[in-house]
Amino acid sequence: MKVMILAAGRGERMKPLTDHCPKPLLKVADIPLIEHHIRRLAAAGFREIVINHAWLGQQIVDYLGNGERWQVNIQYSDESSGALETAGGIAKALPLLTERQTEDSVFGIVNGDVFTDFDFSQWHQDAQCLSIDNSKQGCLYLVTNPEHNKEGDFALHQGIVEPLTETTKSLTYSGLALFKTSFFAQAPASANENAGDTVGEEKQQQKQALGPMLKAAASQQQLIGKHYQGLWTDVGTPERLSQLEHLLNKAKAK
Repeated sequence: MKVMILAAGRGERMKPLTDHCPKPLLKVADIPLIEHHIRRLAAAGFREIVINHAWLGQQIVDYLGNGERWQVNIQYSDESSGALETAGGIAKALPLLTERQTEDSVFGIVNGDVFTDFDFSQWHQDAQCLSIDNSKQGCLYLVTNPEHNKEGDFALHQGIVEPLTETTKSLTYSGLALFKTSFFAQAPASANENAGDTVGEEKQQQKQALGPMLKAAASQQQLIGKHYQGLWTDVGTPERLSQLEHLLNKAKAK
């Protein structure tokens, strides 16, 4: 199974830290955020990784290379001509994610700007469960609402992701998910040719956010979900980055 790390965001809220460094390369415990993901994915047996990039993206390519340091193979989807948002970026990268795979094969998604101790090895079994359920298009990993998202994103009822109502307990989408490739097949950028093509060779691309797609799928009960209660932080601001460092240093000192 292939995994895509989303690393094309500008990181506006992380300024000035991201003025000269792409957010996924900001360090936590002296290791870039994106490298933490790659190490954990490699330890869980994932070898094929796709990474999209835009703002200062060449720095990501220069640092990670082809992934051989971690015994993985990294391919890149270049959005330097303009970031396509989450769903648009995934759709553009579909040729890389579906290479040698079937239409309804499953792939993983990880936001490059979150930090977590999630055990990716459970994805092997979760992907199998998802692939045999024709009524479901994805599996979202939800977390307890953080301070910056107190209202949450979705409800979770008997393993099914549902829209929020006034009476349901809310949870927050973690930025970790499994999807069938067919979920993104109709996204605007999916008509593009090979995701590695140069700007002059690309067909017209369109931005598309993932949130509305997830909400629409949840309203049709097309998503299964799990509540992850381990360490997870959306490293979206310098303050959260500092808080995370403090938390990790405190845990290390024990």
